[in-house]
Amino acid sequence: MKIMFHHRVASRDGQAVHIEELTAALREQGHEIIMVGPSSWEGTGFGESNPTVDRIKAAIPGWLYELAELGYNIPAFWRLRRAVRAHKPDVIYERFSLFLLAGIWVHRLTGVKLLLEVNSPLFEERARNDGLVLHRLGRWAQGMIWRNADVVLPVTGVLARSVASYGVPDSRITVIANGIDPERFAHAPTPDAARAALGLPTELAGGAVIGFIGFIRSWNAIDRIVDFVAAHRAEVPMHLLIVGDGPARAELEAQSARLGVQGCMTITGVVERDQVARHIAAFDIGVLPGLTPYSSPLKLFEYMILGRAIVAPATDNIREILTDGEDALLFDPAQPGALEAALLRLVRSPELRAKLGAAAAAKVISAGLTWHHNASRVAALAAHLAG
Repeated sequence: MKIMFHHRVASRDGQAVHIEELTAALREQGHEIIMVGPSSWEGTGFGESNPTVDRIKAAIPGWLYELAELGYNIPAFWRLRRAVRAHKPDVIYERFSLFLLAGIWVHRLTGVKLLLEVNSPLFEERARNDGLVLHRLGRWAQGMIWRNADVVLPVTGVLARSVASYGVPDSRITVIANGIDPERFAHAPTPDAARAALGLPTELAGGAVIGFIGFIRSWNAIDRIVDFVAAHRAEVPMHLLIVGDGPARAELEAQSARLGVQGCMTITGVVERDQVARHIAAFDIGVLPGLTPYSSPLKLFEYMILGRAIVAPATDNIREILTDGEDALLFDPAQPGALEAALLRLVRSPELRAKLGAAAAAKVISAGLTWHHNASRVAALAAHLAG
């Protein structure tokens, strides 16, 4: 099939990982992919954003930036329209962005079917976290885009319920979670080799390396892990390995110094995608201390494929993938001390870590949590739409 992939992504982060992995899997299955999006995207390094967009956003009022997002639809429409005329795709596959109406316009004009991937309820997310100003316009745009796509592809069942609440029939909603490419992680080093390469302790005398990968924000609640290490390191030797960077890094470093555990914590900064496996290989425990309740975290599948023991909140989106006591320890995020109790069980028990990690790795394959499987599902939906 000929699939036109339309997006408005300006940064090289988890969004880029999803785009690149899914399109690579589709190509491997023999489909032709035509990318249509901002020209600057290809030149942005991993972990970077578009500096021009960042400067504009910082320089103008929020309401004006949101109107500029609407104005972006004019060049985006003509770019996508030209691409459809030139390539005659079977379907358009679009990654949802708030205020990005161009895909809907071209879909209506040309009749080319539209599949819409939805990774978050961006109106609600931006209104809560990003200072969205034009609320009525944002809610209208989100609903209009969701309702006019032929198929909406949310990444979790939780998010599917949000999509349905905007009037999209269940018959036009298909949940496709994020995934993993097992080949990319097939040659990860042993834990001892990974720790030695990173300059970490290779022997923790029955202790554990607790790991987190991703963008460091205050709502990630990594500060609770620092407190945990400080409270229990005398009983069980531990090291906290944080793979990533972000605005909360300075706070974590100050916290660890205040508690006297700076020697028990390493923050790597941003690492290239090809280096992710060798960092996670150093973990004994992969932790998700805090997350948004509708997300499908990429780090979850990275922990799973490498057989790390996982500690995560028992939220609906996580329970769609993992089962408490079988392939992870899930804690009640509303219960004080539940995260710490789960971590303490795991740092004390290498046997439990091995059992949960092996089950998590096996589930990746048994449940089809791979980009290859996702690509097969997308292609089947596209073929059905194209008739």
